[in-house]
Amino acid sequence: MFHSEIKFGTDGWRAVISDTFTFKNVRIVAQAVADWVNKDNPAFTKKTVAVGYDNRFLSAEYARIFAEVLAGNGITVFLSDTSLPTPALSYGVVRLKAVGGIMITASHNPPEFNGIKIKTAQGGAAPKDITGTVESYLGLSPVKTADRPIIVHDFKKEYVAFIRGYLDLTKIKGSKYKVLTDIMHGSGGDLMVRILKGTRVRLELMRADVNPGFDGSKPEPIPECLGAIMGRMKKEKVDLGLVLDGDADRIAAVSPGGDFVSPQKILGLLILHLVGNRKVQGGIVKTLCGTTMIDNIARKLGRKLYETPVGFKYISDLMVTQTIVAGGEEAGGMGLPGYIPERDGTLAGLLLLEMMVYNKRNFKQLIDDMEKEFGRYYYERLDHAMDAKKVDLNALKIITSVLGTKVVGVKDFDGVKLIGENEDWLMFRPSGTEPLVRIYSEAKSLKRAKDLLEFGRKLIDP
Repeated sequence: MFHSEIKFGTDGWRAVISDTFTFKNVRIVAQAVADWVNKDNPAFTKKTVAVGYDNRFLSAEYARIFAEVLAGNGITVFLSDTSLPTPALSYGVVRLKAVGGIMITASHNPPEFNGIKIKTAQGGAAPKDITGTVESYLGLSPVKTADRPIIVHDFKKEYVAFIRGYLDLTKIKGSKYKVLTDIMHGSGGDLMVRILKGTRVRLELMRADVNPGFDGSKPEPIPECLGAIMGRMKKEKVDLGLVLDGDADRIAAVSPGGDFVSPQKILGLLILHLVGNRKVQGGIVKTLCGTTMIDNIARKLGRKLYETPVGFKYISDLMVTQTIVAGGEEAGGMGLPGYIPERDGTLAGLLLLEMMVYNKRNFKQLIDDMEKEFGRYYYERLDHAMDAKKVDLNALKIITSVLGTKVVGVKDFDGVKLIGENEDWLMFRPSGTEPLVRIYSEAKSLKRAKDLLEFGRKLIDP
């Protein structure tokens, strides 16, 4: 049976609760995943799957239903005992040597959404061949349930222990930096508190309670959703502001004074810290809509730069097959070395704190130092609500000039990116998870970046 309403995008299947994301459809997806586990993974003699969930409406119930269907198909299921970050679930998959993992989450989407992420045995995002296989199995087998035991498991304990071992807590221990972290009502919870236990870091959490309505907004670490922490950083004496998204796999930051720090800059800082202070070897990964500053950093450090389509699973694939210092996407997903090929907002944020300790520089000074050496670029993004099918990408590819600047390069392996001769660029990409077109721009002045964005909007929706 063909289920056209269930379609996996760049990072899982997401849909509106009680519209398409129903108990019935969750069971259908669960059965398809069970068929994939049993039919397409002969290397695993013991079929084990880890299941976790976030703080969204009904997430715990969806996770339980999913686990019951998997168990009904003879699969050993480890179900999280509480809501947790996606990377904690992914780390658990590896620890359990499971076939894969299921995370019930819609990540940063508005509160009316929920979703399902599939994780591989390596802990990374499932690539297209796996999600395509799962889609092909939708509705082919009757949903099986059975009264089999489901193992309720504490994934957080092992995750916290690993992150504590990953960080240089000996060096961080005596630091008295004040850190304010906005949990955005997500499943990051109090894990940062547990990780930093025993240090003198003054950590304060905000919006750490469970609120499936997300204050009437969405748990996405972008400026329009972060008025509260930006306001506090402006008024209070805080050394570093961190923000986690709904399932805590993405990061953003706020500098002293209340300025939003884009994930683009965070990736640059992480690379400089990992290479300069931790002496990590390997290449660097950015997505097509990543900042030109990363190109400059890779060139100066003599590291190979990989450029992928948008979607962390492409970065994840490279982290499995290549030696990588760090990989990041503009939405705030950071992949880090010596870990699972998964983005982790908590670890990325705490590495920024570690960098401050190593360099004996405050967060703003680190950013200023980086921009002085590698260039200051202004990055803008507009999520333009419209039917993406109305955008003629082929027509965009032949544009020769943008706001008076000659187009000297076009990249079209994910949307269309127009590159100007003065390093300005403008990019269009239909979203893989929402009914909108994302427009990106970057320039050496904020006005120019905003003008490019408006020019792009008028091009596709005059």
